[in-house]
Amino acid sequence: MEDPYASPQTVETAAAPEPDSPEAIRKKHLNHEASVKSIGLLYMLGGILLLLSAAGTLAPLVVNGSATWQQIALPAGIAVLSLGYLVCGFGIRGLKPWTKIPVSILAAIGLLGFPIGTLISAYILYLILSKKGAMVLSPAYKEIIRATPHIRYRTSIWIWILLALFIALLIFIFFMTRG
Repeated sequence: MEDPYASPQTVETAAAPEPDSPEAIRKKHLNHEASVKSIGLLYMLGGILLLLSAAGTLAPLVVNGSATWQQIALPAGIAVLSLGYLVCGFGIRGLKPWTKIPVSILAAIGLLGFPIGTLISAYILYLILSKKGAMVLSPAYKEIIRATPHIRYRTSIWIWILLALFIALLIFIFFMTRG
């Protein structure tokens, strides 16, 4: 039985980070940071696909040597757009503050791609232009990342499973259409 007149004992617990500490700020914004970086991956993938599309259209025209400027204009424009996507993709993956405007412009154009493009682009605009997006793309947040290298985002196993299934579906579709 405990002595009711004994002095209180302290129990040692791990101290929670202070609300304004770099660790607390990073943990608060970590999911948003991961989402913003995933946009960069999406833009890089889109840039590569657009570049391959432009190259596939331009190659036969250039090889034949009979291409007119009207035939070259559209694929060349697509190639330039693909480079814009690639630059924005690498910039947003690095959480560069300058990417906010060009990514917002590309996402605004993407709103025209009803219905899927509209949904994805609206989500991108939310991620970039929200209060958390402004924080994640700020120079101050870069310092927070440098101060907290031990904090990492961990992707759920379910996301990896869904990604594997999606890739398997794409491979299946590719081989079925080659048939």
